[in-house]
Amino acid sequence: MKRRAFITLLGGAAATWPIAARAQQVAMPVIGFLRSASIEQAQHMLDGLRRGLKEAGYVEGHNVGIDVRSAEGDRKRVPALLSELIGRRVALIVCNNVAAQVAKATINTVPIIFVFGGDPVKEGLVTSINRPEGNITGVTFLTSSISAKRFELLRELVPQSTTTGVLIDPSSAPSTLELKDIEAAAGALSREIVVGQATSVGDFKPVFTNFVERGVGCVLVGGGPLLSNQRAAIVALARRHGLPDAHQLREAVEIGGLMSYGSSQTDAYRQAGLYAGRILSGARPADLPIIYPSRFELVINLKTAKALGLVVPQSLQVAADEVIE
Repeated sequence: MKRRAFITLLGGAAATWPIAARAQQVAMPVIGFLRSASIEQAQHMLDGLRRGLKEAGYVEGHNVGIDVRSAEGDRKRVPALLSELIGRRVALIVCNNVAAQVAKATINTVPIIFVFGGDPVKEGLVTSINRPEGNITGVTFLTSSISAKRFELLRELVPQSTTTGVLIDPSSAPSTLELKDIEAAAGALSREIVVGQATSVGDFKPVFTNFVERGVGCVLVGGGPLLSNQRAAIVALARRHGLPDAHQLREAVEIGGLMSYGSSQTDAYRQAGLYAGRILSGARPADLPIIYPSRFELVINLKTAKALGLVVPQSLQVAADEVIE
């Protein structure tokens, strides 16, 4: 090959390479990550999603992208955010319950993976656990079904308390079942409960004031987006009033809560990442059964227990998956 021809060929290749690279980038599949709740408290969820994707062979920025959208607690914004993701032609959407409900009613061509703590059949997201229909599947971390166990563990931590405050969000669908489980557990253990309902952040202070006035000795915090996303405010109120508190998510204990018992939200999103990888590789959502948690974790904050004047039984310390000192 003549030198001039070689230079011309090389120059042509250099000129066309950026175009090819851009085409490859455009072709990279993008996952929409859509939440109705605040994104501020969702970093551990994204970390879990990325971990699952990596296990499935997909690494963000290398062969998959993630487009994060949040309605920041304003559910009315969810349809518009969903439209933006559809407009970007995302390969699939990973979302919480509220966003999944909107997505299911809006689209039937883009795969949807939900992650939430309720019963997907009772919520109307799927008709069958083993064979979801259409374009939707997902992961549930079953918050309501283990509330009774959480109640029993709290009693072990605070045996002298005969009255437990129960903070719930009645606007959250699983709360009715959750409260029934707690009431049954309280009856079996001869413990009285005082129910405090909160549908907004402004309800927290009056609820805790009522707990104190009613002689509540400890507080069990229910599930749902509001109580999960506002865990810092709830933990702060529990500490201010000197009330031992039990949560479903370990993240509440990491910021000063006394105890948590539940499935790992981070691991639930890791499992969603695995499913996302399978769908990107050609699997159909309808062929992927709903994933239930296989492991529950107990986390206890010894520093908080000491500040509350509590002695954590050695049996609970041994049984705990993690003890924060």
